[in-house]
Amino acid sequence: MSLNIFIRKTTHFVLWRPGSLEPAPALYIGTFKTSESPTFDNFREIPLKQSAQFSDLWEVPAQECDLKDGQVYYYWFKVRDTAPYSEAYQVVYCTDPMAWTVDRRFPAPVPAEKGGIASFDAASVVLFKNGQLIPCDPQGQTVSWEGDVDLPALPTNNRLVIYELPTRWARIDSTGEIVVGNGTFRDVLSLLVPDKTAPTFPTLNEVKNRAHLVELGVNALELLPPSDSDDKLEWGYGTGNYFAADFDLGLPDHQSEPTASTDLANLIKVCHQHGLRFFVDAVMAFSRNNPYHNISFLDFYIKWGAGDPEQGSRDGFGGDLFKYNYWVEGYHPINGQKSWFVPAREYMKAYAAHWLQYYRVDGLRLDSVNNVGNYDFLEEFKNFCRSLWRERWGNQNGADERFLVVGEELSVPLSLVRQNRLDGLWNEKFKQIIRRVILGQNAFDESSFEWSVRKLIDCRLLGFANDYEAVNYLTSHDIGGMGNERLFNWLKNNGIHHTEPRIKLAFVCLLTAVGVPMIFAGDEFADEQDLDLSNEHGNHKQIDPVNYSRVKEDWRQRIFQYVARLIKFRTTAEAFSVSDTHFIHCDFNEGKRVVVWQRGNQADKLVVVVANFSDYGTPPGSEYKVPNWPGIPAGKQWKEISQDRMVPNEWAGREGIFPWEAKVYAMV
Repeated sequence: MSLNIFIRKTTHFVLWRPGSLEPAPALYIGTFKTSESPTFDNFREIPLKQSAQFSDLWEVPAQECDLKDGQVYYYWFKVRDTAPYSEAYQVVYCTDPMAWTVDRRFPAPVPAEKGGIASFDAASVVLFKNGQLIPCDPQGQTVSWEGDVDLPALPTNNRLVIYELPTRWARIDSTGEIVVGNGTFRDVLSLLVPDKTAPTFPTLNEVKNRAHLVELGVNALELLPPSDSDDKLEWGYGTGNYFAADFDLGLPDHQSEPTASTDLANLIKVCHQHGLRFFVDAVMAFSRNNPYHNISFLDFYIKWGAGDPEQGSRDGFGGDLFKYNYWVEGYHPINGQKSWFVPAREYMKAYAAHWLQYYRVDGLRLDSVNNVGNYDFLEEFKNFCRSLWRERWGNQNGADERFLVVGEELSVPLSLVRQNRLDGLWNEKFKQIIRRVILGQNAFDESSFEWSVRKLIDCRLLGFANDYEAVNYLTSHDIGGMGNERLFNWLKNNGIHHTEPRIKLAFVCLLTAVGVPMIFAGDEFADEQDLDLSNEHGNHKQIDPVNYSRVKEDWRQRIFQYVARLIKFRTTAEAFSVSDTHFIHCDFNEGKRVVVWQRGNQADKLVVVVANFSDYGTPPGSEYKVPNWPGIPAGKQWKEISQDRMVPNEWAGREGIFPWEAKVYAMV
């Protein structure tokens, strides 16, 4: 599906729905002689023309702008500011709200006429070539998908293990100090390709000459919001320019020119080549410093305190809340017809279309869906994205099973999946339960330890219907406040000093439970927090970095290798491709808390987990017998996966157990 506005943008500079026509909108365009001392000598204003068909569509053909073939241009749109509380007749230059690329090195100048003020908006960037306007980086580089893989190379939803990666990293320098910087798109690439150096972290020896994510075995990467934001050293949840890859993530240290769009496309292509799907983290409830804040505020955003019925209890976290139930008539940017629509809905759908078609992402995670505040729109958005995905793959068999639209809302409103509004939800309850049971305690709302574990391992007991409706995790990027901190810190804060066994036990639960496992970067080697995050709503909530310097510490490396074995088993074992789960043994005698569960529905491909959530351990040389242990078919043998060892069939279900240990047995 080629969106009508995208087709127009290949030959025209297009501004959709300016909120004020005094003065008439104009294009401000030109080139810079040098980036070191930029001047606007080569810039000029070109009036936009109102469409004869649509009063809300303003454009000018590129062919009428006296552009030079093969030249990269920088531009803004001139409009009267519509932002609330701005003074009358203030005029600003704004970023194109659908700019493919932005360059923050060049903030918008002040318009010359009376009322002109500085918006400080980033420059929009485009290449004019062969009569067309082409997405590019500032030096004219364009995206290439040569070498991308076909659909069968990507994992299905029931085989996923997602890696949630923040774009803020740290390392420990020679003095022991924590040094923080952006983990740019090229830095992330170094986690996939052994001979790629992390350019912002060239001395981070722990990721040199190795492919951390490939060794770990995850098969999906969820990068915290990659759309452009002015959150330079935060995690990007204040999205400003939705269609552009983040400027700072495309500008590693010691690189003079940004390459955000080509770096991101190359990263996604390399993910695909290594069998990883790429999820985009989308912030759709609100934005911060988006151009429509100035161009047409009341068409797209709620004015706080003005009695707007869409405000309700929604929280914009300092940004502008989108209006998702404000209907207007005019130019429809998707079908190009005059019709009734909601501007914010179509803007978000166009944003998703760009990322699905231009960047070839394989799934979306929607942030803070409670603050979107509109179930109808969520369903419309999900269905629209799925239609684009099917169109891309031509209804190939297996296409539907290789795409997901997942929402995040910490109260876990199951109606969103039961009513088919979204494909899945973050399962915050998993995090809450796992943190209790690895302390040997019941879940907060559960009177029984046994049922705490049952609900942990089989999300259907919480109300989910199948394995990909729930995304389970031990930690997420929301690491502010007690109970949300990294798993290592959670254990330390609860008086557990020997954390290794319980972290391993937690990962066994995560990677053998029904649902899609997600690992927050660093948990796989017990990373710890470098900032004080005791205040849940403090400034550090979303800026504590992942610190790969720690991965080579002996005990942390043991955890990494342990988790890697479990992940590789999880992504290949037939038993985890179905939701079938049976609890075959529970033992709470004499202070024990031992629970045994079985996964799989094929008699010759079962997996059995023996988990001990207590200080109890069998005496040396003795055994722990599990009744109801499944029989093993002829020609099969038991293997214990976590330690990568074969087990004599006569000893399966009889091996000794250690405190806070789990064993994972598979038929091989």
